Amino acid sequence: RLTRGEPVGDELAPPGSRATDTGAARGVGPASLTFTFGLGASFFDRVGMVSARPEALAPLPAFPDDQLDPARGGGDLFVRIAADDPLVTVHALRTLQRLAHGEAKVRWTMAGFTSAPEGASPGAHRNLMGHLDGTANPDPADPAQLPRIVVSEPAAPTWLYGGSYLVVRRIRMLLDHWDTLPAGHRDQAIGRRTADGAPLTGGTERTPVDFAAARPDGVPVIATNAHVRLAAPATSGGATMLRRGWSYHDGLRPDGAPDAGMLFLAWQSDPRTGFIPVQHRLARGDALSRYTVHEASALFAAPAGATRGTYIGQALLEG
Repeated sequence: RLTRGEPVGDELAPPGSRATDTGAARGVGPASLTFTFGLGASFFDRVGMVSARPEALAPLPAFPDDQLDPARGGGDLFVRIAADDPLVTVHALRTLQRLAHGEAKVRWTMAGFTSAPEGASPGAHRNLMGHLDGTANPDPADPAQLPRIVVSEPAAPTWLYGGSYLVVRRIRMLLDHWDTLPAGHRDQAIGRRTADGAPLTGGTERTPVDFAAARPDGVPVIATNAHVRLAAPATSGGATMLRRGWSYHDGLRPDGAPDAGMLFLAWQSDPRTGFIPVQHRLARGDALSRYTVHEASALFAAPAGATRGTYIGQALLEG
């Protein structure tokens, strides 16, 4: 009902005097509202289904230089609420909180925004460092790439078939430091041009990166520690993720620096062959690492979407 821009029915009224729907978003429209759900490792303890917990849902390893806040990590249940209007997202969040009263409560939240320049690749957006992010995402419509994003392996739990694993990270950008770098240095750290997202080896945003290209003196055009080199499937054993980044700006820190950066969401068929090996590579020498701080982290198993007459996770809870 919320995704259709309709009020929640009174038959779902939460206990106590809380309103089912306050009407705060009345007349605004659905604004492309969507919900995405995921289950954390602790969820299976909560509902007494430890035997159904996937092995791939094991805690993420510690990575060098992480500065994780324990209060903003993990969780039983993940809910992503996205819409074209922030009022609609907040109204949806508040509605879910009221309906879940007595059963669940919010442990931590993050709010982000995104903007895609005209003509950019599907899923790409301009982040607060000024660069296009998400250019080299796999295409879910490509049958050859889909198994790297969606769970389909016979060894995986059947209730998760058609679903995916989601890694969530809050990555603060040291923008005051980054902004002092010459434009060429910023592009070298990424391996792409700020203006149009094209690789430094030439072409357009969608042109494949030529990692073998070298200057006349033999120095690689794409630096050995450039972000695109270390993160690319071609250089990381085929590790692939579907990335959906969201920018955030939460004001200023006590030292006056911006509390801003990226809410990094990465979907994959198995984090052990997706996010984990890539993050190990990045942590060992990514040129961007000196300008970022990883502050929050979580891993969830996201069941496939529901069809009419079913609900998310039904195959797990009733299978």
